[in-house]
Amino acid sequence: MSAVFASIFSFITFAFVVFIFVLWLWLLISVIGDLFRRDDVGGFGKVLWIIFLVVLPYLGVFAYILTQGRGMGERSVAQARQAQKDLREFVGFSPADELKKLDELKAAGTITADEHAKLRAKVIG
Repeated sequence: MSAVFASIFSFITFAFVVFIFVLWLWLLISVIGDLFRRDDVGGFGKVLWIIFLVVLPYLGVFAYILTQGRGMGERSVAQARQAQKDLREFVGFSPADELKKLDELKAAGTITADEHAKLRAKVIG
């Protein structure tokens, strides 16, 4: 019976190690992607971060996230907004078009006044 428990423990340990490795790999890719998108860090700074990430991979990823985490989030949100704006321009929808559609939905009774106000604030803001 103890061999069964040892096998189960071994499998759970292996699964945990694989999970941690995949998590770290995802974080590494996110960090490197963010690092190369940055305009406020010059080439020398980027090279130093890459060396740090190669020499001490786990520590480098955690150090970058601890020191640059807030900026990573802000850059990610800015990139998402820019992509949304570019998509709207490509498709041809503008905030004015969306506001017109909201007014039509409210006039038709499809949405309530509260829903209209929330959606209008979302389109404008």
